Amino acid sequence: MKIGVIGGGQLGRMLALAGTPLGMKFVFLDPAQDACAAMLGEHIHADYHDHEHLRQLADQVDMVTFEFESVPADTVAFLSQFVPVYPCAESLRIARDRLLEKNLFRNLQVPVAPYAAVDSQAELEQAVASIGLPAVLKTRTLGYDGKGQKVLRAPVDVSAAFAELGSVPCILEDFVEFSGEVSLIAVRGRDGACRFYPLVHNTHNDGILRLSIASEQHPLQALAEQYTSAVLEHLDYVGVMAFEFFEVDGGLKANEIAPRVHNSGHWTIEGAECSQFENHLRAITGLPLGSTRKLGESAMVNFIGCVPEIARLAAIADCHVHDYGKAFKDGRKVGHATVRSVDSDTLHRQLDEISLLMAADN
Repeated sequence: MKIGVIGGGQLGRMLALAGTPLGMKFVFLDPAQDACAAMLGEHIHADYHDHEHLRQLADQVDMVTFEFESVPADTVAFLSQFVPVYPCAESLRIARDRLLEKNLFRNLQVPVAPYAAVDSQAELEQAVASIGLPAVLKTRTLGYDGKGQKVLRAPVDVSAAFAELGSVPCILEDFVEFSGEVSLIAVRGRDGACRFYPLVHNTHNDGILRLSIASEQHPLQALAEQYTSAVLEHLDYVGVMAFEFFEVDGGLKANEIAPRVHNSGHWTIEGAECSQFENHLRAITGLPLGSTRKLGESAMVNFIGCVPEIARLAAIADCHVHDYGKAFKDGRKVGHATVRSVDSDTLHRQLDEISLLMAADN
């Protein structure tokens, strides 16, 4: 089985690491010359709009998936003429557009914060008058890791905000006062079978995920599964999806979905019986889905900008290091560590040790 992957970053790399033991081979299409997944398969160096090379990819593989939602939906639609692509183009079209995404949640009765489409400064001012402040202005597409958004706290923040985000289509969302941020990693097979991993508690800084801790019997697990199932079934989704929620007043409000394997699910590589990466490949190829059961206590720490000294990380009990082989750069995800333990107290001591190493390197 040969799998084509649109994108050759760390998620594609981890997909290949999970698929190789299953006898799968990989071809990555990515415009970056130094795509970090390239060493694990063939690399077609081309733009995502390059139909000639997209057709070349389709001719070489049995099916195609993608590793991030900045891939144009038109690219997936084009490839779908020649080879099966999972998830489908419609899933990508909705997930990459915050307005379409919020409309989907609302139509499926998944709670969301008040929001409004914004296509001009005048519409922004009208939306602020309706929704109030504080609020968050976000570009409808291409925003990630805190990019493409601006928090509006006072009238002075509103006056030039639309221009600051590039005068592109945006969405204004009410600022959610939440008690926690959680995400649910789900997988749906070609036969409609679904599996769910335990809810994950996430910690962000400057819009970038820093820490994910897998929960133990979270009281909102069933509710998160209910909301996620509604989206998966509506889209006839195939593969792994991440659904990010805010915890509000004992319930959940939807933030966004990611139609792919997700950063907050990296803990599953060592912390679950079957990782999100293997389960994504099982789903798209029609294999039975693997168990999502958690193995003890588990967490994931992102390395942003640089990876601490490997030898010192490896000295921490049950610390599993993943260096993506990417050039170090401020604000860039260049690796992560998964830690696993028999109890929560030990897990947090391990996380403290990693934090000390990261602080020393910075």
